[in-house]
Amino acid sequence: MGKGERALDFTPSSLEYYGAAATINDPSKPVYLTHESVHTKVEPKKQKVHSTVDAPALWVIITTYLSYAILSLVGRIRDFIACSLYPENYTQYKPRNGYAPLMDLEETLYHRRIYLRIRDCFNKAITNVPGRVITVLDRESEDNNATFSYTGTTSDLLNMSSYNYLGFAQSQGPCADAVEATVAKYGLSLNSPRMEVGNSVMHRDVEQLVARFVGQEDAVIFSMGFATNSTTIPALASKGTLIVSDELNHASLRYGCRVSGATLVTFKHNDIKMLEHVIRRNLAQGQPRSGRPWDKVLVIVEGLYSMEGTFCKLNEIVALKDKYKFYLYVDEAHSIGALGPNGRGICDLLNVNPARIDVLMGTFTKSFGAAGGYVSGTKALCDQIRLHNHSAVYAETVSPLVLQQIYSSMSIIMGEDGTDEGRHRLHRLSANSRYIALRLRELGLSVSGDIGSPVIPILVYHPSKLVSISRELTARGIAVVIVGYPATPLAEGRIRLCVSAAHTHDDCERLVNELSDLADKNMIRYCKPTVKG
Repeated sequence: MGKGERALDFTPSSLEYYGAAATINDPSKPVYLTHESVHTKVEPKKQKVHSTVDAPALWVIITTYLSYAILSLVGRIRDFIACSLYPENYTQYKPRNGYAPLMDLEETLYHRRIYLRIRDCFNKAITNVPGRVITVLDRESEDNNATFSYTGTTSDLLNMSSYNYLGFAQSQGPCADAVEATVAKYGLSLNSPRMEVGNSVMHRDVEQLVARFVGQEDAVIFSMGFATNSTTIPALASKGTLIVSDELNHASLRYGCRVSGATLVTFKHNDIKMLEHVIRRNLAQGQPRSGRPWDKVLVIVEGLYSMEGTFCKLNEIVALKDKYKFYLYVDEAHSIGALGPNGRGICDLLNVNPARIDVLMGTFTKSFGAAGGYVSGTKALCDQIRLHNHSAVYAETVSPLVLQQIYSSMSIIMGEDGTDEGRHRLHRLSANSRYIALRLRELGLSVSGDIGSPVIPILVYHPSKLVSISRELTARGIAVVIVGYPATPLAEGRIRLCVSAAHTHDDCERLVNELSDLADKNMIRYCKPTVKG
């Protein structure tokens, strides 16, 4: 990756931003919206886009840490007694015949003594499409969740746990019919990477559609969302590159940064002042040891943070980009298709010209009901990625049936199917997301994230309360995701609700009522019952 290669310079052309109104069904060009739309009314100077959550009381933090301390202490005592009485059960944690142990007793303490207690709340098997309702296989355990056996029965649960934002997880309908016809024509797989004989007309059609949808010159698609980030970043950054990353960026982004060999620094989540401070300091100091100027600076953020439910402050970041001339990489895995009046992500929501973003990344696994991911930008950038990205060169290509699902669902969102179905789905998702978030705030629950996010985290803090609520909701016919350490900080365990356009108003009302009842029983009304945002 020499300095003289033009392909490395992926600065977008300086297109002049225009704020003309455009209809949602006009697919002929990227859509730049006025602040008035059929779905939402966005007034940047008046409406508060970003919201905050009250800090928990000191007693909540103390008792949460105390809970983990007691669990860890009891676990260590049990390990000490068990190792003394039943050493044969712990041989895998001790050196044997000159071999070092593959697992450490202390490192596995959390998994063995804490996670196993609540394992029944995770890894549930379903037997249908993850749509509005999921059918879960019932199971039981006779050895404290070490193993499970299925009972032969199933339970239908309201699905508040899947990333089915626009409700395209369907086994019937136009998308499913188109996929079925594609399988009959193209089969299930092309059995080759794209660099060999795995390329098809469908791949290029989907890439062109994605580029038009997100408002960029070109796009490259991949068969795996995680690999899209973890192999694209090394294709853009290397030794001599400074990467500035939000501390809450997804694991795929962090992994890609480490693999690239670039210098990585992080800034506090959504803290624009700290971001500017980090950039100024590192630009002044230069590369470690040598002090030479950086070859390039790349700032990486997410459009919608899936564990926090917060939007990135894209307008402020773009202003810094214009000031300090760094490249900007925006991961829209959860925001594309789910945010904005036209479903075109964080740029659509905040009225930012997509051409001002150097790299727009997204996945097809959430809003589009498919699989894989994409990277979009200038044609020079995408051509470089096709040559240097290991997933583009070596990985199996996207399956024809997945390509058809992407094409069909995206066409519906853009209105190219000749109907208003995409418009209606976007409206339902926005309405459901706002209704649930505002109602939960009215109940005094500690709801994190921004108003309008389809991901709604409810901070519960205590691990025992997390488990209690999860089991109670399951018994009441509602499936939710609970998230705790190590996916979150130790004292920030939460329930994560994923809202869908497939949910009805009655579904939303039912969820709120059940959570209100459980909030009293589990004493999780940590905030004043006021609406924020």
